[in-house]
Order: sequence, then structure tokens, then C-alpha cells
Amino acid sequence: MQYGPQYGYGYAFPHPPPPDPPELPEGASPFPRWPTWYGPAAMATGLAITLVAIIVLGIVVRVAGGHPGTASPAFTQIATLIQDAIFVGAAVLFATRTSRPRPWHFGLKRSRLWPTVGWTTLALVGFFVFEIVYSSLLKPSGKQTIVRDLGAKHASVALVTGAVLVILIAPAAEEFFFRGFFYRALRSRLSIVAAALIDGALFGAIHYENTKTVLILPVLAALGFLFCLVYEKTGTLFSTIAMHAVNNAIAYGAATHEGVVSVIVLGFVLTGCLVLPRVLPARVPAVTASAA
Repeated sequence: MQYGPQYGYGYAFPHPPPPDPPELPEGASPFPRWPTWYGPAAMATGLAITLVAIIVLGIVVRVAGGHPGTASPAFTQIATLIQDAIFVGAAVLFATRTSRPRPWHFGLKRSRLWPTVGWTTLALVGFFVFEIVYSSLLKPSGKQTIVRDLGAKHASVALVTGAVLVILIAPAAEEFFFRGFFYRALRSRLSIVAAALIDGALFGAIHYENTKTVLILPVLAALGFLFCLVYEKTGTLFSTIAMHAVNNAIAYGAATHEGVVSVIVLGFVLTGCLVLPRVLPARVPAVTASAA
């Protein structure tokens, strides 16, 4: 007797084989329950490997006759790229300890378009209102120096490569690590608010540069907190990548006085956030009912 979809399923095969990836029951979450300690451990690992990698890079540059100690824009851009890649790798490495990582484990999945756009827009407007009120009350004078360190000057190659780093690569890498992995690990044991507060506070803290920037860290922490809420509500990391890119594009354009470059790179990022989810597998387990 023959079996298979073309012959029907007989006694030996009463049902068709399960789909891959398997469908989850309604209301079940597809996200793996990574242990809470995975997040801090991955961050510590990423920082340690980044430190070693930057030291090695500095040695290579010195041997080649360069001067990495002067923090040249090229050195800073390469170091930033290396750091982003290492943190993404650290997240994937620890995730592998639990199960084979899938894109949707990190929130790289489809979601309903207009609800996602709505929540993302609402969160951005809310953040900008908070930032305006906060700045008017406390008047923080400190500014981050990343644009200057990247050598983003008028009509320079560094202006374009810096824009790609700040508006494209940084949002994608940071959201993958902080929301797609770190926050998700915290959520295995903590509530939404508690996990978002911790993740947001850490996100703000890593942007510390000097004592002059202390007053702007709460703004970044609030932004990280909102990222977590939007990710939780929409169920897709593409929403927070888009938010992150919009914020960085505004800051980069204001710092460099080159809005055209920022708009072009931002347009590329937003297009990617709209197109990439459409090319991901259609049959992805549904997130909880609260997510879009």
C-alpha cells in the first residue's frame, strides 16, 4: 500500500506531517524562554570581545604606520562596525544554547502593517513631546560626540559612511541585541514594565560618554523603554528599528547640517522595514493576542 499526499493518508499515516516551523496554539508565544542571565552574560561577553578586538585593530593600524591613538574617523568607524557585529554575534551565540535560533525568535517577523505604523508613530510623537518638555525643564548642555568622532564633515566620504553606521547599522544591531535578545531574556521572568525599565536604563547607560552627557541619558533611557513597549505591542523588531532610525536620522542631520544624506539613508531603512517582513516566511507562529 502506498502513502503520501497524492494517495491519501492511510492507517500508518493518519495525518499529514507537522508544518515546519510548527504552528502554535492561539495565544501562545513563539519566543523562546531564554534564561534571564543570558542578557547580562551576552553583554559582558560582547564588551570583553570588543575590547580585545579594538586592541588588536589598534595594533594592526600601528604596525601599518597609522596612529589609532588619535581616534581617527576611519578607526572609529571600523571599531564601531566591529562592536555592532560582535554584539549581534554574542546574542546569537547565547540564543544557540537554548535552541536553534530562528529569525522570529528575535522579532524579525511580519506584523499587521497599519497597527504597527500606528503604534510606532504614536510612540515617536510621545517621545518627542517628552524630549521637548525634559529639555525645556532641565536644559541639558551635554551633547554626544559620535558624529564628530566619525569625521562626518560636509561633502566627505565619512559623512555618508557615518550616516550608514548611525542610521542603518546601529539601529539594526542595537535593536537586535537590546530588544530582540536582552529584553526577550528579561521577559522570561519579569513583567513587561519591569523588563522594559531595566532594558531602557541599560540602553541609556551605554551611551554615556562623559559627565556632560549625564543629563541626556534619561532621555535615551525613556526612548529604550518605549522601544520595548512598541516591540511588545507590535510583535516585530522592524517597528523599533524604524523608530530608532528616525531618531538617529534627525540627530545626525541636525549635528552635521546635512539633512539630505540623513533623509536618503533613512528612506532606505524605512523601505527595508516595509519590504523585508514581506519576504520572510509567511507561516510564522503568531505572537500573543496583545501583539499586532
